[in-house]
Amino acid sequence: MRIDVLGVCFDDVTLEEAAQRGEAMVRDGGFHYAVTPNPEFILEARRNEPFRQALLEADLVLPDGVGVTYAAKILGRPLKGRAPGIDFAQQMLDWMGREGKRLYLLGAKPGVAELAAANLKSRYPGLIVCGTHDGYFQEDGPVVEDIRAHAADVAFVCLGAPKQELWMARRGPECGVKLMIGLGGALDVFAGLVERAPEGFQKLGLEWFYRLVREPSRIGRMSKLPLVLWHAAGARIKGM
Repeated sequence: MRIDVLGVCFDDVTLEEAAQRGEAMVRDGGFHYAVTPNPEFILEARRNEPFRQALLEADLVLPDGVGVTYAAKILGRPLKGRAPGIDFAQQMLDWMGREGKRLYLLGAKPGVAELAAANLKSRYPGLIVCGTHDGYFQEDGPVVEDIRAHAADVAFVCLGAPKQELWMARRGPECGVKLMIGLGGALDVFAGLVERAPEGFQKLGLEWFYRLVREPSRIGRMSKLPLVLWHAAGARIKGM
């Protein structure tokens, strides 16, 4: 079941259910891609129709951020809860390590994906990080061919929104992978270059606040959360 939150339809699943779906997609074969929209995505999708279509056509659409779940509640269509992209990725990594699956890392600055690969291989024994490529490429073709040549089961695509979602929708089927996941800045976290909020902040849905205190320059991005809630309240009043 999917729930419409201001034009973006989210799968109503728990984090555990999302991981089960991701595992099933890898086992079933064919090409699939997953997206993890947050309030910024919702606002961008309202003015960027190709981006909105890429979100709607994804095989798995997970609510990344408390702003999405609050907006759903305001609309009277509550979701089961948050399923942050990086938590979903970690669930998949744990399973992939146990199953000996192959992972490709795409994105971030030169050298970051390689550092992330080393950390992930150490943390998830059995995981095969079969290839990496930074996000600073000019032509898609060589990247597509490199992913295909490495026979990856799963690819983490960390190019930032909306580029990563449009890239997965357009070029993903050519890459030979079974599942692509759009994960924004996750490679910086996996590489140890960016620290996640403490677990207490994560459980309370306050990672955004922790990041804001640590990086005040993010205030412009954080303002998207109340704006989404404002739009949701307006839509509820109008009966949309």
